[in-house]
Amino acid sequence: MSEKRVVCALGHQALGTDFPGQYKAVHSSVRVLADLIEEGCQLVITHSNAPQVGMIHTALNEYARNHETYNAPMSVCSAMSQGFIGYDIQNMLRMELISRGIYKNVSTVITQVIVDPYDDAFYHPIKVIGRILTREEADAEEAKGNYVTQVEGGWKRIVASPRPVDIVEIDAVNALLGAGQIVVAGGGGGIPVLKQPHRLKSASAIVEKDLTAGKLADLTDADILMILTSEEQVCLGYHTQSRQPLHHVSALEARRYIDDGEFDENGMLPKMEASVNFVSQKPGRRAIITSIDHAVDALHEETGTIVS
Repeated sequence: MSEKRVVCALGHQALGTDFPGQYKAVHSSVRVLADLIEEGCQLVITHSNAPQVGMIHTALNEYARNHETYNAPMSVCSAMSQGFIGYDIQNMLRMELISRGIYKNVSTVITQVIVDPYDDAFYHPIKVIGRILTREEADAEEAKGNYVTQVEGGWKRIVASPRPVDIVEIDAVNALLGAGQIVVAGGGGGIPVLKQPHRLKSASAIVEKDLTAGKLADLTDADILMILTSEEQVCLGYHTQSRQPLHHVSALEARRYIDDGEFDENGMLPKMEASVNFVSQKPGRRAIITSIDHAVDALHEETGTIVS
């Protein structure tokens, strides 16, 4: 059986929301990843990081406040989250594979993603981050040019979610794949950077993880983009009593649903956009959106939403 290259994007459910929760969730998730490998998939794994990067950002900035030192940049928090989530995935997946008699190296690549400084998203921030701020702290953030939004109990910072343009470490990812390794990359959407003549400048933003997964799938020439979320299938009319699950849908049909506003900006919209973008780049590609519990069944098109 020839291997199919699959970029598998793990959502929050697959990772937990704190240290013990992450350990338990990843321990369960790697069994599904190992099942996919036994089904003949060569995996590239990417993942969400919202709870984890939020913990890191809050902890480091609390430290900075109490010790009168500098706040932690979002880029540093993102890199830390990629490292400690990647560590759990590569460690536990290696152990699970060995227990099945499969010997493959698993490597994590701390990944930077180039974004466009003129992306309209920088004028429409949607990602809420960090701890709750007082009014005075929120005013100080706005004075520095940052955005804040009011939440229960105070205010929080809110940052842009620009689209990924390119992946800096893609050659390293492809080299590892060419050597037969399983690669964890693009965690949390990657660290957003702006390309300048002689350097990469970090951007205070969070790249949408599903769009980065789609870009990673395209640049690794994957056969399948698999986005694992909390829902077994994408539904039309999700917030109504007449929900209509989608099973097989063409890229053209999916684009029409997107244009009709069927999907939430912070929900299924980026997943459907990533799927359409990926399958539209090359004939024969598939995108699958389903829950982690149904990943293998969806691989065989027995459930899930299949975009082709």
